[in-house]
Amino acid sequence: MKKLIYFSLLILISAISIVACNDDSKDVTDNPDLSAGTGKLTLKFDNVSGNQDLKLDSTTYTNSSGEDFTVSTLNYFISNIKLTRDDGKTYTIPQDSSYFLIRESDPKSQIVTLKQLPDGNYTGIEYIIGVDSLRSVSGIDKRVGALDPSGDPEDGGMYWAWSSGYIFLKLEGLSSKATSANNKFYYHIGFFGGYDSKTVNNIKSVKLDFAGNKAVVADGKVPQIRLIGDVQKVFNGPVPISIAKNPSIMFDFTLSSDVANNYKSMFSFGEITQYSAAQ
Repeated sequence: MKKLIYFSLLILISAISIVACNDDSKDVTDNPDLSAGTGKLTLKFDNVSGNQDLKLDSTTYTNSSGEDFTVSTLNYFISNIKLTRDDGKTYTIPQDSSYFLIRESDPKSQIVTLKQLPDGNYTGIEYIIGVDSLRSVSGIDKRVGALDPSGDPEDGGMYWAWSSGYIFLKLEGLSSKATSANNKFYYHIGFFGGYDSKTVNNIKSVKLDFAGNKAVVADGKVPQIRLIGDVQKVFNGPVPISIAKNPSIMFDFTLSSDVANNYKSMFSFGEITQYSAAQ
């Protein structure tokens, strides 16, 4: 009997390990290769629609299905940030300082400042779109600032209290192809794997290199890295999303996964601007 129990536990542990290995959203731990320093850099999230700047409630765009749309809301969480240096070493932003809500309606939210970085030449970045599962189920004392479940009234809320989970990306707007009332469409994508019951896991990892460029963090040097977020990728990906067919996507596991797999590739590297600390 003991052998049978032991064997069963081994199978369970192996199964959990397999799931973890296939998880696209491994939580980044506070165990960096590099120790904290005194440097800093900024990330500028520049949202676009294809080759056009994204403007709320004004410009009309066309998605990959040939459907017109305007955007009224674009919000998304960025978290678990890790930077790579040209010597191959990495620095993981401390967990409590690594959660940011980017809102197109708030230009200030689109500038993320990372502090206490070790000096060096940084050549890449890694982060997740969303909020990791561990933080999603942590106590309220661990979910402050951008993670405050009450949120900012202006963003319409980025938390589902009924599922103890965050909305990772919220895209809302209008389209003449939308069959819903007032031609509105809305995509609220969340789910981290489940709290009380199993769900899909829509946390997505992003890893970008700086195309041979270096963000130099040193005394008096504060680089800004522009990262481009293309809203077209929400519609255009492995599974094209049609507004006419799906004007609202929230709780459908399959459709929300399709959208998440699409927007996984929405980010690209723009350029690096080097500033002095005095600027």
